[in-house]
Amino acid sequence: MDKELTIKIGGEAGQGLVTIGSVLSNLFSRGGWYVFSSQDYESRIRGGHNIFQMRIADDPIWAMSDRVDVLIALDRETLYLHLPELHDNSVVIYDGEKIQAPPSGKVKLMSVPMDRIARESGGPILANTVALAATVGLLGYEIKYLEDYLRLTFGKKGEQIIRENTQAARRGHEEALRICREKREVCPFQVRPLDAPTKMLVSGNEGVALGALAAGCKFYSGYPMTPSTGILTYMASKADQFGVVVEQAEDEIAAINMVIGASFAGARAMTATSGGGFDLMTEGFSLAGMTETPIVVVLGQRPGPATGLPTRTEQAELQYAIHASHGEFPRMVLAPGTPEQAFYLTAHAFNQAEKYQIPVIILTDQYLADSYFSLDRPLDPDKITIDRCLLSEEELGRMKEEYRRYALSETGISPRTIPGQSRHLVMADSDEHDEYGHIIEDRETRSRQAAKRMKKEQMMEQDILPPNIYGHLKAKNIIICWGSTWGIVHETMKKLHDEGEDVAMLHFTQIWPFPSRQVKDLLRDRDELICIENNATGQLASIIREKTGMAMDEKILQADGRPFSVQYLFETVQEVIR
Repeated sequence: MDKELTIKIGGEAGQGLVTIGSVLSNLFSRGGWYVFSSQDYESRIRGGHNIFQMRIADDPIWAMSDRVDVLIALDRETLYLHLPELHDNSVVIYDGEKIQAPPSGKVKLMSVPMDRIARESGGPILANTVALAATVGLLGYEIKYLEDYLRLTFGKKGEQIIRENTQAARRGHEEALRICREKREVCPFQVRPLDAPTKMLVSGNEGVALGALAAGCKFYSGYPMTPSTGILTYMASKADQFGVVVEQAEDEIAAINMVIGASFAGARAMTATSGGGFDLMTEGFSLAGMTETPIVVVLGQRPGPATGLPTRTEQAELQYAIHASHGEFPRMVLAPGTPEQAFYLTAHAFNQAEKYQIPVIILTDQYLADSYFSLDRPLDPDKITIDRCLLSEEELGRMKEEYRRYALSETGISPRTIPGQSRHLVMADSDEHDEYGHIIEDRETRSRQAAKRMKKEQMMEQDILPPNIYGHLKAKNIIICWGSTWGIVHETMKKLHDEGEDVAMLHFTQIWPFPSRQVKDLLRDRDELICIENNATGQLASIIREKTGMAMDEKILQADGRPFSVQYLFETVQEVIR
């Protein structure tokens, strides 16, 4: 096979295409291949047109390719909708007994009686297992790898389920091998396990959840909302193992207030939501700002306004995350671009929240949340430190005067303890308050407390994460991006390098507080500044101009609910810099 292969699976919601994609992704990843997979699905439980796409390669990959080598069509719509995307060597796997054969043209057709084999093996629900096994057969992968994985996956469901799936898989695999023997031209791709270590396969949502667990998160509350729901389900699945209280709240208002209460009581606490869910959380978010309660909020952006495209992707809530509040208070906004960044940045978020006693937002979106990446190296919990920034027992024991939760200080950060940790009373209030936590109305105290809170922003600059630069550091042309577009833009930059273009990439993982000084230094004396964002207005470009006075020469924007493609960005950037 070439150095890489792209498989697209299409069908209706409920046909099991995610199962096929997930199993194939895991098989290849276990076989040492790099895998990147993403989903494109409609906002419905059943029906509609959905796709799961995966790309495998023997070199690191972080984005999807426009090329489609194998199309698994679970319904007629997929067969005809995606035919134009195929090339001379592409293979289409479909059920010829249920779907009329398309005009083959240049593509190769492999008809497998998925429905008949499934019914004879146990029931129509097994059709996705047949399709899965046929794909494994087409690629020359041995059936034993799939059988092992099925046994692992269905182990808890009983022997009958394992037996039926194994039988369906064997028949699907044998059918594919038979076709390959009779028509060798139909099977042009061979994928075998590599002599390489098994890769860890992690999604963006899982990266966030694993980072929270490694950082000692002990309370999670949330209300299901795409694309953040995966964090809730993953945290719930690990709750017993890691001693975490996971609560599905009745709504987002309850979720964030539970998190504030848990943090006030001493637990590291997090919630996650999306779009309108964060609207509902805004009052609680302000409460965390006024009470100086450290919390972590994951905001999974999705296209709006209102419900918009609830299962699609967009980066349109950056300005909202920075400014959402009643009144003024400091916060931090982080934006990981990969599951690995999500893991370490989430742990960083907990430490920063407690160090500065602020709410911290982690911005993701559907593209990052639902996509799976192969990691070159395993996530390392040993690299994570947990810094609670609480008063010690000794410090509290030496304290002769009454404890002041909101004591004025040069840094704006008051010594923090938790209720019950000592004899000292801990008071907090959502109204303006004095140093002890008593409600006040006078101008002087208000001014002092407001200034105390805002002073933290100056202190936070010492921990600011500057944007990372990739490629030729002295390149005349810089493409700028943030968050989930990291992989797409990184592959675009590599492709431009290969064509001899003088270009580098600047990626932001921290947007707020904004690293103004570092950005000025990095962007000075360049020919072209090109900002790439998955939104309609160029929100990061506006922030860069506001904070540095530097305007972008070009903005490449897309707000159709889909991620950029590498090919589109390559051609567009090349046109700009020539």
